[in-house]
Amino acid sequence: MKTISTTIDIDADATAIWNVLTDFPSHADWDPFFFSVAGEPSVGASLSIRARKPDGSAGMGFTPTVLEVEPARLLRWKGKLLFGGLFDGEHCFELIPIDGGATRLLHGEHFSGMLIPLMGKLLADTEAGFHAFNQALAAEVAARGSSAVRA
Repeated sequence: MKTISTTIDIDADATAIWNVLTDFPSHADWDPFFFSVAGEPSVGASLSIRARKPDGSAGMGFTPTVLEVEPARLLRWKGKLLFGGLFDGEHCFELIPIDGGATRLLHGEHFSGMLIPLMGKLLADTEAGFHAFNQALAAEVAARGSSAVRA
């Protein structure tokens, strides 16, 4: 098992962040990692996601199933490579209000499966992608009318 965890504080309320996060068609305009997201953020829905590598080239595509949705608080999905148990990932975005009207984004994924030991480069690229995503999300929230990222 491997876990990637990232955190960023965004100077905006959770609803503003949620609105950008779940505006899936707009990801193509601002998101350096998940450059294509299609589907609905509803439990049981299947999403179609394409991710980029850190160098900007196309990475992998996957079709996770949405496991949990709590508007302005939590979005969680699970995807798998070919079949369960080979290389599975449970992805989570959690929004937590913090002092001063800001919000902490906890963004991570728990990976499991037989191929984990062979996925070192992919996992390193994924972690870099999560950090890039977090910064871009904060910038997009700011561009839509909220303040910038908190240090």
